[in-house]
Amino acid sequence: MTSMTFGRAITAGLRDALAGDPKVVLMGEDIGRLGGVFRITDGLQAEFGPRRVIDTPLAESGIMGTAVGLAYRGYRPVVEIQFDGFIYPAFDQIVSQVAKMHYRTRGAVKLPLTIRVPFGGGIGSPEHHSESPEAYFTHTSGLRVISVSNPQDAYTMIRQAVECDDPVLYFEPKRRYHTKAEVDLTLDGALPMGAARIAAPGTDVTLVAYGPLVMTALDAAAAAQDDGVSVEVIDLRSLAPIDYDAVEASVRKTGRLVVTHEAAQSGGLGAEIAASITERCFDYLEHAPVRVTGFDIPYPPARLEKHHLPDLDRILDGVDRVMRRPNSLDRTAVLEGVQG
Repeated sequence: MTSMTFGRAITAGLRDALAGDPKVVLMGEDIGRLGGVFRITDGLQAEFGPRRVIDTPLAESGIMGTAVGLAYRGYRPVVEIQFDGFIYPAFDQIVSQVAKMHYRTRGAVKLPLTIRVPFGGGIGSPEHHSESPEAYFTHTSGLRVISVSNPQDAYTMIRQAVECDDPVLYFEPKRRYHTKAEVDLTLDGALPMGAARIAAPGTDVTLVAYGPLVMTALDAAAAAQDDGVSVEVIDLRSLAPIDYDAVEASVRKTGRLVVTHEAAQSGGLGAEIAASITERCFDYLEHAPVRVTGFDIPYPPARLEKHHLPDLDRILDGVDRVMRRPNSLDRTAVLEGVQG
């Protein structure tokens, strides 16, 4: 076990992937000499050379198209999208080529391509630097989509993504890069890439989160415990496919579901999870599932992002709603608060 930050865990995973397979190449804007905007690839070009860690032009569509060609020829490219909002110029390549090549060729061609996407808010950046575009890709058949929340998964799942023969979008929460923990630098006993994990056990409410909000969800569970409510936190990890068996098993036990994510509410993963669990667990639910999400607006200016991002208080309010306790949507409770 080695103590390291979330960001260094990704670096270690990329280093081990490069060392273990000469067909692994890294591509992206400023990832070589500079080491990337967040320094995730720092030192890797010096160690493996500019033909393995490639500084590309500022052209996401061109980067992705080149990666498709490399993967077609048997390489395992790992592409870095510098910021979440910069992925849109590559969107056509991802949904039209990356997602469909295996199906189009009746399985004759595999595209073992990993797309790293630093995503989410909380670092004081403007729009195009703080977005959560994951739902666009979970809607696209042919792609695996994962999001990591802690240093151990950051290492394990980048290794699993690179070794996977399917194209994988690897969403990494940039505001968690400095989170530190002990990391096992092997894949021994690791959860499969598509499996969710129970981050904290509980009996009263199931709270589903992924990526940057898992830590917030754990804080909310601890606060709820002080108030006599036992919250089970599920770290989804895989967004496509979703481990519905794990979520269903928890909801059958608790009878209540809260889903939280930074992305906007409409058309988000929370809606899909709520609908699917309602279909699977209708007879077990004590309350309708509740979503705690970002708002249906363009990402706000940095000074306002703390009001946009789900925080401990908003998540606890969602817990109160499914527990039928006084909450922000309870008109009587609000009026009593004003009068008090």
